[in-house]
Amino acid sequence: MPNTEILLVEQVDKLGSEGDIVKVRPGYARNFLFPQKKALPLNQANKRRLDALKVARAARESEEIQGAQEIASKLNDVSIAVAVKTGAGGKLFGSVTAPHILEKLDEKGFKLDKKHLVKFSAIKQLGQTKVTCQLHKDISAEINVEVVSENPIEEKE
Repeated sequence: MPNTEILLVEQVDKLGSEGDIVKVRPGYARNFLFPQKKALPLNQANKRRLDALKVARAARESEEIQGAQEIASKLNDVSIAVAVKTGAGGKLFGSVTAPHILEKLDEKGFKLDKKHLVKFSAIKQLGQTKVTCQLHKDISAEINVEVVSENPIEEKE
């Protein structure tokens, strides 16, 4: 079955941004994109809208980049401490995961999502770690995360 060319009116994840001409399956276009007003069939009348859509896209992208740069500059100065339960010798019970970090950032006034923490693996030891936040495809920030013990560490005998 051949694909249909459509003109995107707004950004669709994993497909494209407004002003893009993409090929999709006819059913996807007919049953989802057209009823949701996210795309238009590609014809001569709709091709004229292309310039206006590209201007809107450029404005949106510049606004997103500017917002991400502001957040990144603030995040680079942020340091958070996460208190965890530990056993003998400082061994952690469990690990520090993305929701723990996002909760601490939320307390400091940063509303981030799990998708912003790229290449993050659970922290399983005490000490300082740098966590990278990808705010935009070109903009990232590093957060200092310190994992500390809730209770005093007792050395093994």
